[in-house]
Amino acid sequence: MVLEPLQTAELETLVTGVNLLWVLVVTFLIFFMHAGFAMLEAGQVRSKNVANQLTKNLLTWSVGVTVFFLIGAGFSSLVGGGGFVPAFQTSDPNSWVSWLFGAVFAMTAATIVSGAVAGRAKLRAYVTYTFLLAAVIYPFVTGITWSGAYISYGGEAFHDFAGGMIVHGMGGIAGLTAAYVLGPRMGRYNDDGSANVIPGHSLTFAVLGTLILAFGWYGFNVGTAATVFALNDAGELTLGAFATVGRVAMTTTIAMACGAIGAAAVAWARTGKVDTLYVANGLLAGLVGITAIPDTTTWWGAFLVGGLAGAQLPIVFSFVEKRLKIDDVCAVFPVHGSAGVLGTLMFPFVAVPSAVDSVANAFIAQLIGVAAIAAWTIVATAAVWAVLKAIGQARVTPEHEQEGLDVSEHGVETYPEFGSGDSVVADGGMMTEDVRTDGGSNDD
Repeated sequence: MVLEPLQTAELETLVTGVNLLWVLVVTFLIFFMHAGFAMLEAGQVRSKNVANQLTKNLLTWSVGVTVFFLIGAGFSSLVGGGGFVPAFQTSDPNSWVSWLFGAVFAMTAATIVSGAVAGRAKLRAYVTYTFLLAAVIYPFVTGITWSGAYISYGGEAFHDFAGGMIVHGMGGIAGLTAAYVLGPRMGRYNDDGSANVIPGHSLTFAVLGTLILAFGWYGFNVGTAATVFALNDAGELTLGAFATVGRVAMTTTIAMACGAIGAAAVAWARTGKVDTLYVANGLLAGLVGITAIPDTTTWWGAFLVGGLAGAQLPIVFSFVEKRLKIDDVCAVFPVHGSAGVLGTLMFPFVAVPSAVDSVANAFIAQLIGVAAIAAWTIVATAAVWAVLKAIGQARVTPEHEQEGLDVSEHGVETYPEFGSGDSVVADGGMMTEDVRTDGGSNDD
């Protein structure tokens, strides 16, 4: 049987269908990363704050994605020079596939912040910041980069393939800024400035969350190679961005592995022990480090970027904790912030020769991009949290912080079996009776 060649119209339909399917599948994979963030953060907070952290993750998506649909996507377009074109203003329903792909990236940036301010931020304050991040703060960053492509130097454009700086670096810097404005949790520091360790309540949850995030990251990085097929000028079927998808998959995997190894090695060298949480967060730092550059990095570059991103994590975390005295609960800055900056700046030094014409110019372009994103994020985030703090809406009261945000903010206990009384459901609600008010929990 001889197959007839496909006509151009049929090829266009095939290309469109396959590409749409691919983008939707990886979008769903990225969305599943929220389960990873929820478990990772829940594991790193005290048991009396778990429900609060889970609620923040749920509302990050729910509030953020609707705001990004109504305002954020349009603002990004406006900053990028295309005018204010909101997502709902379209005549092509399939254009919403691209919007959703952008939305899951935006919500990743937003949810990173919740881990830094855990244990003391008011829910209303966090939701307010999420609203503004989804509407203005994050869309401005994508507007000057992916949408507008304004940043370049000497003919070399700022390069961030999947959001190493645009998403993760921005989220990590925002989290550090918010944590600084809020101040540390009660008991985190002594009068002499020395730090106390406040361990999370479940290492199991933290590691489970790490592995879920790593799984979803293939959607984040590999999924950014968003076109499987394309048609050339002759009407012939060719590979689109999938022409380099193997490199993206390989560098993502190697950097992930080397991130865990790098963090484990530094932790062992500093303390003589391999801290499990450092290994988990180092794995994520390796992923963040490669996210800006997986499409251009050499195989040895993936080892170098991942290893350095993991190795810097214990060092940067210690610096933030002991020198800056900032209580970054879930280590979001060393995992997402500094690792994202490092990987983005290493672009010209580990790229294949065809990707860069001038190493010096490419590095300056990367440096300008990092500086612009960091400056905007710090100023915008500090302004929002400073206003919230000034009006007394940023932080819970000392009494509520002591008893736990699950009770004070939500009226629930995540682990009622460990409380002092029996929890009951009244009229189908989620209120509890005889909940503990002395701050006690199974991790005290």
